[in-house]
Amino acid sequence: MTSTLEIRDLHAGIEGKEILKGVNLTIRQGEIHALMGPNGSGKSTLAYVIMGHPGYEVYSGDILLDGESILEMEPDERARAGLFLAFQYPVAIPGVTVANFLRQAVSAVRGYTAQREEGAPIGSNLMPMREFRKELTEAMKMLGIDPSFARRYLNEGFSGGEKKRAEILQLALLKPKFAVLDETDSGLDIDAVRAVAEGVNRLVGPDLGVLIITHYQRILNYIEPHYVHVFYDGRVVLSGGPELAQELEAKGYDWIREKFAEKVTA
Repeated sequence: MTSTLEIRDLHAGIEGKEILKGVNLTIRQGEIHALMGPNGSGKSTLAYVIMGHPGYEVYSGDILLDGESILEMEPDERARAGLFLAFQYPVAIPGVTVANFLRQAVSAVRGYTAQREEGAPIGSNLMPMREFRKELTEAMKMLGIDPSFARRYLNEGFSGGEKKRAEILQLALLKPKFAVLDETDSGLDIDAVRAVAEGVNRLVGPDLGVLIITHYQRILNYIEPHYVHVFYDGRVVLSGGPELAQELEAKGYDWIREKFAEKVTA
């Protein structure tokens, strides 16, 4: 059965300030959606609220995964349910290798770390090393990532492109139902954007729904969305096909502000 992620009239914000003002959006597995809009429109807030960031509060509306509300779920529960967020600015974790981080993440999502029997050796509640190494090697080969990458400390000294490739590698191993890519192209040069896009394209398919959050059309030159949505002042104000992204690239966002500012404030 095809899974569905549905956002219904979602109002949310932080410290009493409403940022999301009635978001409606439905994504199905196998679909690629692009969410575009000017700075400050609330796109990243939507990503954080979907994943259950504790700093944000939902005032009304709902987020449904396969018809069931996820609002009461903690972020780790949402991850186990099949949601994934690639951050705009991934943090560095000195002393933790990419491989160790990924083994912990995969073990948590797949339920290995739910319980560890008293007295059991450390690591006994993790995915078996031989099985994990096999999956990691296959994923890195598929994504064209050098094996030495796994031995480096997570994001420490990484270029912008390497940080985003690490996120895509995590996506490949966690195998979520839905992935939210929050400005994955931010701060990347053309070669890095192309490399990241190629990784995403290798993962998209009938079992993965993708929401790409971006300011620019350039990453959509490499990842063609089925649907493009324009986000303005905390809500989706316009939806269309790939041609909408090209129109935004050519005309900018001023016409969106002019067209929808009056409707938003009315």
